[in-house]
Amino acid sequence: MSAAKKANQLSDVAHLAKVSTATASRALTLPHKVKPATLTRVQEAARILGYVAHGAARALATRRTHTIGAVIPTLDNAIFANIMHALQKKLDSAGYTLLLACHEFESAAEVKVTRTLLARGIDGLVLLGTSHDRQLYAMIKERQIPYVLAWALDESGRHPSVGFVHRAAARQIADHLLDLGHREFAMILGFTANNERARERLRGVKEALFARRIQLPPERVIEKPYALASGREGLRALMSGAHPPTAVICSNDVLAIGAIAECNALGIPVPEQISVSGFDDMEIASLLSPGLTTMHFPADELGELAADHLLAQLSGKPVEWRHELPVELKVRGTTAPPPPH
Repeated sequence: MSAAKKANQLSDVAHLAKVSTATASRALTLPHKVKPATLTRVQEAARILGYVAHGAARALATRRTHTIGAVIPTLDNAIFANIMHALQKKLDSAGYTLLLACHEFESAAEVKVTRTLLARGIDGLVLLGTSHDRQLYAMIKERQIPYVLAWALDESGRHPSVGFVHRAAARQIADHLLDLGHREFAMILGFTANNERARERLRGVKEALFARRIQLPPERVIEKPYALASGREGLRALMSGAHPPTAVICSNDVLAIGAIAECNALGIPVPEQISVSGFDDMEIASLLSPGLTTMHFPADELGELAADHLLAQLSGKPVEWRHELPVELKVRGTTAPPPPH
């Protein structure tokens, strides 16, 4: 019986690609740090030889696993998925692999999955939002790994963050509807208990209304899971009251689209009888008829900037501690002045 074929080594790849072993290693672990022509030769040599870098050995040698962890509420949301896609693409181009975990808006679950990622030796961590258990921050501090909060800005200044001010964005939507003449408001939003983004959007709407001496009655604040059916249920509950609203602000586009679907089912014309707005500016928002009035923010840029932030920290480069992204109100056909009394 012939002896087992010896596995190809990194030196074999380097020899075939006609580069040094150090250059071959750099091309396979940090592709952005080598010239494109060199990278192509090394990758082609590795493909021909069937060479796969030994991750554990590389991690021992460099004290890096070249993995980044991200902990998000759920993947059942197009905006979260878009952000993670942009994050993954930027990290991949720098030679890093993204490990993803979800916590379904449960604080204890977030601590658990973060602990698991840290145990796997991730080099950096992305967290969505600014509201996190103190135990989670303690674990990050103990491991001394770079991290960044994405999607929202940490106004305390204690944590690095990339995002926008949700409260101010929600105020823009409310001010738009107020300027149209609306005085009877309602909100359909996600559960606020473990979601500071939802809380801040509710707070922003209340602030805008209070500035015009208008109250938002508790019975007109409907908290639901982020789902189309929830938007329908919320709208149905609001319109069954003694004094239905003329403007419904939804904390994301999914809820808004569900609310509009229920309006159609009930024969309530939008925006002639009721105005509905969303938040996120999903691709479908502009394709609806009428188009959905919503708040746009650059989801792709958010993911890329979160990656840039961690990569800079890992390289020892200075980073902007608090990076605010612009938002833009997209006024479309689902909002109009209220019907005459």
